[in-house]
Amino acid sequence: MRKWFWVPLLILLVGFLLPQNMIIPVKDATVKSWDEKSFWAYPWGTSITHKGIDVFAKKGTEVIAATNGIVIYTYEGGKGGKSVMMLGPKWRFHYYAHLNEIKTFPLQPIKKGATLGTVGTTGNAIGKPPHLHYAITTPFPYPKLYDSNAVQGWKKMFYLNPDISLRPNK
Repeated sequence: MRKWFWVPLLILLVGFLLPQNMIIPVKDATVKSWDEKSFWAYPWGTSITHKGIDVFAKKGTEVIAATNGIVIYTYEGGKGGKSVMMLGPKWRFHYYAHLNEIKTFPLQPIKKGATLGTVGTTGNAIGKPPHLHYAITTPFPYPKLYDSNAVQGWKKMFYLNPDISLRPNK
């Protein structure tokens, strides 16, 4: 009985201890490739608030893994169009959306910098400049991120601002 308690707890702990060490998820992009104020921008269409950042680049530019992880799913449809969800260190989910092409598959282990797809305009990005919508979510809430003044501010506990992790010295 004790094994059933300690083994999952140990796995959970190891996941939190893995270093994240992130890079910008679009090849040759810089911090000037997105608006640092776009995270949680309001109003944002049917999503109400923008729960990520949009990294702008030429259509077909490589989208790369921002950190090590494992691909949880790939999907074609909905607001994100062609998209990839990856589980990374600290049990964080990394969402890559509006891809032109998907170049990975579910359950594939991924190293930081590996190609996941290419920048596109799929989903609700049709007719807009090509970009990668990049979001980081967590199943474990961060109560310190709760924002009583923001629209949908309680959701901020589950959405992490990618700009903070990608921008040096922030």
